[in-house]
Amino acid sequence: MQAKYPLKIQAIRSKNQQARLYVYFPLPLAAAIGLKAGEEVQWELLDRGELHLVREQVSSILAAQRATKPAKAPTLLEKQAAKGRHSLGGSESPSGAKI
Repeated sequence: MQAKYPLKIQAIRSKNQQARLYVYFPLPLAAAIGLKAGEEVQWELLDRGELHLVREQVSSILAAQRATKPAKAPTLLEKQAAKGRHSLGGSESPSGAKI
């Protein structure tokens, strides 16, 4: 899972009103913590460079287990080893000659 989600603050300007600033919440991050539309949150100011998003009520976890990273693609050596194990014509030596 990506740990950082860069974004830009958006300004909404309406006639005869002060501009309002909006921050969107990336969907992968919202899904990872179970954040839903309409949920109430508040900002906690830690210092000028850091805000902390606080959820008063956290919904229960719906997933039965923690998500895992997808398996890495097998290397050429692993592919060759698997091919040798599944061969019907007998075992093969590393040079490819049948034993």
